[in-house]
This record gives sequence, C-alpha cells and structure tokens, in this order.
Amino acid sequence: MYVDLIILIALLVFVIIYSKRFQTYIFGFGMIDIFFRILEFLKNNIPISGIKGQISKYVPVSIPNMIDKYTDGTISLLLVWAYVIVMIIFLYYIIIIFIKRKKIV
Repeated sequence: MYVDLIILIALLVFVIIYSKRFQTYIFGFGMIDIFFRILEFLKNNIPISGIKGQISKYVPVSIPNMIDKYTDGTISLLLVWAYVIVMIIFLYYIIIIFIKRKKIV
C-alpha cells in the first residue's frame, strides 16, 4: 500500500547519508524525480504487461504525484511549493555547470 512512499523515503535517506553539501542534496532530489518520470515513461510506452504492473505497483509517478496522494489542503500546497523551489534551485545548478564548461561538445 505504501510501497511507493517507502521507496521515495529510502532514496532520500540514501542521498542524505551520502551527501555532504547542499548542492548534492538538490542534485539527489532532482535525480530521484527524473528517475521516477523516466520509469513512468517506460511504463506507458513498453508493451510488456509484467513490467507495467511492477512499475505501477512499486514506483511513484513523480514526487508531486506522491505529495497529492498522501496529503491534502494547505500541507499539500506547501509541499508542492517546496518541491518547485527545490527544482528551481536544481535548474540553477544545472545552468551554472553548463555555463562554466569551457568547451561544449
């Protein structure tokens, strides 16, 4: 029932344990959400029912989807805004890294 929540918490704990800087937390959070979205894409575009069933059962669609699933009202609104702020920071770090590259190939 709460398998998707347990998976998300486990991934977040993994990121927290193995990171030492704020930037690493942001990258970990962004990577987790991108990973969930890629799996959702695969679920929708791979015609193998076994894979679809496993992904649907154990993997959340995205972090905002989980926020909406397990909370409501003001708490949901605050968590979604926190998610948006974290993703804006993630985008900022990505852009900074892209700009600092001397050679783009």
